[in-house]
Amino acid sequence: MPRRLRIPSGLLTAGLVVAALVLLPLTYTINEALQVDRQDAIDLVFRPLVGELLLNTLSLVLATTLLSAVLATAAAWCVERTDLPGRQVWGVLAAVPLAIPAFVSSFAWISLSLRLQDFAGAVVVVTCSYYPLVYLPVAAALRGMDPALEETARALGQTGWGSFRRVVLPQLRPALLGGMLLVALDTLVEFGALSLLRFRTFTTEIYAEYRTGFDPSEIALLAMILLALCLVCLAAELWVRGGARYARVGRGSRRASTPHRLGRARYPVLAGFALLVVATLGIPLGMITYWLTQHGSAAITPEAVSAPALLSATFSSLQLGAAGAAASLLLAFPLAMLATQYDSRLVTLVERSAYLAQGTPGIVVALALVSLTVQRMQSLYQSEALLIIAYAILFLPLALVSTRVALAQVQRGLQDAGRSLGLGWIAVLWRVLLPLAGPGLGAAAAMVFVSVMTELTATLLLAPIGTRTLATQVWANTSSLAFAAASPYAALMTLISLLSAWLLARRFGATALSGTR
Repeated sequence: MPRRLRIPSGLLTAGLVVAALVLLPLTYTINEALQVDRQDAIDLVFRPLVGELLLNTLSLVLATTLLSAVLATAAAWCVERTDLPGRQVWGVLAAVPLAIPAFVSSFAWISLSLRLQDFAGAVVVVTCSYYPLVYLPVAAALRGMDPALEETARALGQTGWGSFRRVVLPQLRPALLGGMLLVALDTLVEFGALSLLRFRTFTTEIYAEYRTGFDPSEIALLAMILLALCLVCLAAELWVRGGARYARVGRGSRRASTPHRLGRARYPVLAGFALLVVATLGIPLGMITYWLTQHGSAAITPEAVSAPALLSATFSSLQLGAAGAAASLLLAFPLAMLATQYDSRLVTLVERSAYLAQGTPGIVVALALVSLTVQRMQSLYQSEALLIIAYAILFLPLALVSTRVALAQVQRGLQDAGRSLGLGWIAVLWRVLLPLAGPGLGAAAAMVFVSVMTELTATLLLAPIGTRTLATQVWANTSSLAFAAASPYAALMTLISLLSAWLLARRFGATALSGTR
């Protein structure tokens, strides 16, 4: 546990500033919503449009979350618990779609057929993009689960399905619910894919309201509904999971499980995995490749891509990705230092406040920053600095989790030795903590870099005029049905994402891949 030491005033001040920065967009949005007259608020909220958006959003979240849970659990079970041929390869292929942005997948699917621009198409695209968020934790839980309980249930007469339902599934509950929560939250705040699929949800409507006529009060009310849905998801996950414990009590290392024999079911299972890979990887990569080989005239909207424009967008994406990663790490570091070195209620409150960014949609953060800068800090409006601040707020939880782990793994005895030699906390930080925590901090920066590279919503709203990134160019060209023009940008962004994910898994371990979303 962190020790009860006197917290350096400079470190505490830095932590409080970071917490205030994270809470600023949320506080501003709530304040704007409270400024609306009560009757006007009722008229705005209880409109048929809001009812349609609520139905669309909840239906999509429910469908994609349940479908992802079933699909991911079945895939994880087959990979970890059966004699499926080539299961290691299938396991990798099941996780790789996490590195392909959802709006790139939507570009591929709608360029295949515009008839997918409906609810069914949205369910297919979002599920194919986000089901690995359930697969990864469930597969890890199955891998670490002691098979003795399952074998005991089978010995007592339970069938294979009975032992899975009564023994295995309860043990998977934390991993399964955690993954489902991530899918639900990501679906709630998804903009790019749903915008391209012409499926209206709160995120797409908020953006449309911003583009057609910027009414801060009306947008704030819609944003509050979206925030409330995110908080409901968080509360529901905590309530369903409950306070149950799932740790093993036996000693020693886990005994390897005996794979279940698929028998005649082997070929249908292999066909299912092949179909899954085609849907999640084959179609996105295949359609990108197809449009790369086509002339612009082959698309519905003919448009050519110039090499300078492609290079400019790539450079902007790399530059913003590096700057966003550095800013996120800079904000996360004082919070991680406080959490790992000092034990107090204030530290806990400051650290936990940073995680509120996880449940705050990117479009809410971006619009709040737009309003704040227009009203009070016009010098920051439409500036690269404001965009980087938005990235730092949005991806702070991701950077904080990895940074906290990296600092916690540094032996405290080494820090005590440094202090006993007369070094101050800054010197200990520079000469002891940073060198030892370097690899973990590198993993955190790399994961945020991948996330910033593929971020769309905040970039569209906050990027300076004339700034083009790979993500915004894919979105712009696909929106105008210029599929051939979008393909080079999509190919480069997908290549960078896949390469970054591979390097993360190779350099920092396979578990690093699970943090890239």
